[in-house]
Amino acid sequence: MPYTMVSFHAHPDDEALLTAGTLARAAAEGHRVVLVVATAGGAGLASSEVLAEGPLARRRLAELHRSAEALGCARVECLGYEDSGMADAPSGAAGAFAGADPEEAAGRLAELLRQERADVLTIYDPAGGYGHPDHVQVHRVGTRAAQLAGTAVVLEATVDRRLLQRVLRAVHWLPGVPADFHPARFAGAFAAPERLTHRVDVRGFAGHKRAAMAAHTSQAGADTGRRTLAVLLKLPRPVFRMLMGREWFVQHGRTPARPLIDDVFAGLPDSR
Repeated sequence: MPYTMVSFHAHPDDEALLTAGTLARAAAEGHRVVLVVATAGGAGLASSEVLAEGPLARRRLAELHRSAEALGCARVECLGYEDSGMADAPSGAAGAFAGADPEEAAGRLAELLRQERADVLTIYDPAGGYGHPDHVQVHRVGTRAAQLAGTAVVLEATVDRRLLQRVLRAVHWLPGVPADFHPARFAGAFAAPERLTHRVDVRGFAGHKRAAMAAHTSQAGADTGRRTLAVLLKLPRPVFRMLMGREWFVQHGRTPARPLIDDVFAGLPDSR
């Protein structure tokens, strides 16, 4: 039977990097997919050319809707907080998400979860992947919102840290790869493999994932150089499918076991 998945993210483009294949697969299998962002990403890095065209937040929300359309999402919502910026370069904006009262923000997300009768909620791991303050807040707020709403399954979208390190060691020295792709930067990022509960096969939806990434044109480059999206979109399609064809999750309350689970709806009842 169809279920409802709510995928909660900090900024537009986060959904494309960590969960796009899973969202596209769920939608294609007949499930309802709802995409929620905490902020419009107004403090994101962008080129001076992009910034000259108008408010970045407005453009990034439009890009989010294009990404959601490519993935088959049924609904897109923005909670309306301000982008907090990075820990070493905070935006200083009033109403920044990282400084919001987690209980208040969780209440707002919980109301949406109740409206949708959500069966599954995706958030981030406790470290917010690589430590962005808004990503850490997504973990706090999402965890509490699921408690308030009684959402059955909470999945932390993450990456297999050991595999990520292997890939970074192989590519960080290649021409055109940004300096911040160095393995040392991600030594403690994302999840250790022994914590993982799910590895979702999304190779059949690599085209959807690539289209979602391509929708976020404002985030493909900055005056300081190319960014992650631009590097990934330059990959030949077979290589992209190989590298981006799996997505990883840690389910709250589930003991990790092998083999890893391929279905994010596994364990849900056949009827409500």
